[in-house]
Amino acid sequence: MTAKRALRRKADPVSWNPNKTALVTGASSGIGYDLASLLAQNGYNVILVARSKEKLQALAHQAREMFGVSAKVIAKDLSDPSVPAQIFKELKRENISVDVLINNAGFGSLGAFVSLPTEEQLSQIRLNVLALVHLTKMFLPAMVQQGRGHVLNVASTAGFQAGPLMVSYYATKAFVISFSVGLAHEVRRSGVSVSVLCPGPTATGFQIRAGIRRNPLLQFTGLDSRIVARAGYEGMMAGKTIIVPGVLNKLGTIVVRLFPMNFVARIVGTIQEKKRL
Repeated sequence: MTAKRALRRKADPVSWNPNKTALVTGASSGIGYDLASLLAQNGYNVILVARSKEKLQALAHQAREMFGVSAKVIAKDLSDPSVPAQIFKELKRENISVDVLINNAGFGSLGAFVSLPTEEQLSQIRLNVLALVHLTKMFLPAMVQQGRGHVLNVASTAGFQAGPLMVSYYATKAFVISFSVGLAHEVRRSGVSVSVLCPGPTATGFQIRAGIRRNPLLQFTGLDSRIVARAGYEGMMAGKTIIVPGVLNKLGTIVVRLFPMNFVARIVGTIQEKKRL
């Protein structure tokens, strides 16, 4: 077989494997992109959800070409409360079941709560919290009924403390951690695992969207998004509930619990002030 023919054959669509399909939100960049790539590399068909259709299509093409899996693009804005149900109905109509759900989509905004645009704050809560809960509610029951599956919710080490100048973001991530740990306990005997990934500073586009000044220390203290994604993937597959990549990040989540919340909030506020653009 010639190399050209082999490449064409590799690029041919493959049928959906009913037991290996993953849905990844926020898949167009950063941790979501790397998680989707890892899943495809490990034989999972991928359903890619984000706003950027072009970026998703490029990733879908890569998944098909390099790993021979099926890939479906859903270019929708999950901050729209109607979108999670739309996604669920679309996949049900196409008879596609989800075995792995990755709730990664989210964003934050740096600034005083009273000064930030109201709609931006509400959109942040709808995306970081409501969309995550809604998608989990849509897809988890079938996993429990089948006795297998994984849910990975992406939070942050920010969720372990209050965060002045990013109060909504820190609060949403605290919700995600609490929600995930409680849910993991509920389904622990069902054959389904629920995990929460809590990365610290990570080299992604998050800082730019949040309005955070570029910090040269990030290249020394931050983790590459591929390292974070691999930690999340491996922890999820091992059934681990709380996944904190990096020794310094793990230490940080322990230290903040040793001091009063007000004291930690003052320290975080001082650090956040220095991040303003």
